[in-house]
Amino acid sequence: MEILFVTSELAPPVKVGGLGDAVFGLSRTLKNLGHKVTIALPRFEAVEESGILLARRLTPMRLTPHPGEAVPSHGFVPSEVTLFDGRLGSGVDMVVFDAADAKGRSIYAGTGTSAVTSIYDDKHAALRYAVFCRAVVELCKRQAASGQAYDVVHLHDWPAAMVAYLMRLYPELEVTRTVLTLHNAAHQGQFEGEAAREALSALGLSEAHFVPSRLEFYGGVSFLKGGILEADAITTVSETYSREILAPETGNRLDGVLRSRANPPTGIVNGVDYSVWNPATDSTLVARYDADDPSNKGRSKSALFSELGLEIDPERPLFVSLGRVVPQKGMDVLAASLPKIMKNDIAFVVAGSGDAALEAALKTQLERYPERARFLGRVTEALSHKLLAAADFVVLPSRFEPCGLVQLHAQRYGALPIVSRTGGFVD
Repeated sequence: MEILFVTSELAPPVKVGGLGDAVFGLSRTLKNLGHKVTIALPRFEAVEESGILLARRLTPMRLTPHPGEAVPSHGFVPSEVTLFDGRLGSGVDMVVFDAADAKGRSIYAGTGTSAVTSIYDDKHAALRYAVFCRAVVELCKRQAASGQAYDVVHLHDWPAAMVAYLMRLYPELEVTRTVLTLHNAAHQGQFEGEAAREALSALGLSEAHFVPSRLEFYGGVSFLKGGILEADAITTVSETYSREILAPETGNRLDGVLRSRANPPTGIVNGVDYSVWNPATDSTLVARYDADDPSNKGRSKSALFSELGLEIDPERPLFVSLGRVVPQKGMDVLAASLPKIMKNDIAFVVAGSGDAALEAALKTQLERYPERARFLGRVTEALSHKLLAAADFVVLPSRFEPCGLVQLHAQRYGALPIVSRTGGFVD
């Protein structure tokens, strides 16, 4: 099949959470199964900083509204998009999209990945992803016109969701099926007030779409709702989460929209890319090991203790909490619990970035135990591997968790996950 992935994240260059890992692993696996896979991605600065070679297409893509749309003017909307072609080491092709603002500056500029909100900043997000979605639909139209229509367009979370909605406006795209995967339905691409009107304008849609049966959602415009309404299939990243989002108390206000669909969401648990997450072949580790002979795991712990300046005691249990430092991940609960936890003779390392206040609270608590505890900010891919290889336990106290990948990686590296009973953790 000819498959187009549409995403805002792709590990390793653009990674805020698990979405980037999931897209990277799934695209490569489908390629290895014989499918032709292309990834559509905005031209964030981190893409080129990663060393991926991109070739610019000579002719820009022009964006025009659907002929039947009387689009009001709200703010500046780029009329041209520049496309770049690239290829990952896995053989998966890339199409990278860029557009200029009124001052000629890229609308995707200044979007590193040092902070959780860096590529999802509400101030610019509507324009960024509306233009991106429109450009992806134009790409699909070009493919169809050339006789090479995509068989499946796979959309990942709200930044890509409006592709499904916009594709419904074009009969020539009916041959292409759309799949929308909800990695986290709490993030909905919700824009209100003037931002909602700007979002419609950037999407090339008239205000006729701003009604409760379409894009209007609690007084604003929701990109995710649009995708849910029109995607041919909805999947989530675990079976439990696919049921949770249908319930009013855990559906993030989208439960009614999801229940209105003829076909309910399908839960498919995220997988692990064993070529990347494998302690028997992992080049980042001081010593490799596997389930049959885990003896070298202790060397990873001692090496990490030394690297972080902690007291080296191989017999001391090491607890690691790895992930975004945000309330959803239960990091406030962890911060409040640390005084009691650290009464035990254990070592504890918390690694991640996000909410500044939560980061400060965790750091303050852990600094009380300089020989046994550390707080690490932004985590590199290599450090993630080292932490899991060293850990005896991985603590993930999430309030809700669609699936999560850290607990899967932890088990692969011989660390026991301690998790909340929610979402993908149950599966």
